Amino acid sequence: MRCLMLVFNFLAFFILLSFNQVHAVYPDKPIRVVIGFPPGTATDVATRIVVNKMSEDLGRPFIVDNKPGAGTNIAAQMVAKSAPDGYTLFMAGNTNSVNPSLLKSVPIDIMKDFSPIGLAVSVPSILVVHPSLGIQSVSDLTALIKNKPGSIFFASSGNGTMSHLAGELFGMATNSKMVHVAYKGSAQATTDLLSGGVPVMFAPASTVLPFIKAGKLKALATTGLDRSKIAPELPTVSETGVKGYDTRIWFGLVAPFGTPEPILKLLFNLLDKSLDSAEVREQLFHQGIEPFKGNGKVFSEHMAKEIKKWSEVISTAGITPD
Repeated sequence: MRCLMLVFNFLAFFILLSFNQVHAVYPDKPIRVVIGFPPGTATDVATRIVVNKMSEDLGRPFIVDNKPGAGTNIAAQMVAKSAPDGYTLFMAGNTNSVNPSLLKSVPIDIMKDFSPIGLAVSVPSILVVHPSLGIQSVSDLTALIKNKPGSIFFASSGNGTMSHLAGELFGMATNSKMVHVAYKGSAQATTDLLSGGVPVMFAPASTVLPFIKAGKLKALATTGLDRSKIAPELPTVSETGVKGYDTRIWFGLVAPFGTPEPILKLLFNLLDKSLDSAEVREQLFHQGIEPFKGNGKVFSEHMAKEIKKWSEVISTAGITPD
């Protein structure tokens, strides 16, 4: 037993020493955070808010690098091939949990090619309907869909997007079936939603909250498991009786596989501290974004669960890319 304790103490001392040595020399140059979406998107805005605080606390610059295209695969592949030294990171998200089942070929394995640092943020979605439907609740919507099969349409920002998958998952969970209408982006989908042309949508809160407040759309529920801090007055879909229903747009930081553990720990601590900052939280809430915290282990488990869930939805619904 004494020998085991000595070994344990030696290992603990070695890990602590390694961490302090890494912290002393890392980083000595800017850290690049690559994202797979254009400037101005929720991912871009959230990433800049969070890493600006990380940069301030570390005293070293973080540079956000936008590399959109191929369902974030261009950005992901770039980071996966980078040196595992903590200087090139990737803001992964729900798109990366969908791609393996949606796309014929994915150049990276999100579970094997990266080391998770930590979950960062989520963008709450709201199930909204046009007032012309004359319904007041999720159960009203389910009853309407079942009473008028094939006649209730829901909009999305494209095949395989979260607004599409949320609708398909809702149909599976409620044993009902809406007709999907895919648009080329959320702007077109929202325009038709507001006109009543397509009366239902699972839409980002930041997009539809102004129209809900103006009475142009009716909010039925938010789509996460927990009530959104952005719209706490709204029940979740799960609360209304669709038990376990959970869809959200989320993001988290990862590094190339093989990045030393002390570097991952340092980056997670910076991320965690940033998300606890009152200033950061206020900025995120203002943009319709919420902190979504979790360490590397939690992140890995969450990603695996998401991959499995969306694989089943995509297979059952027969979803293909645009």
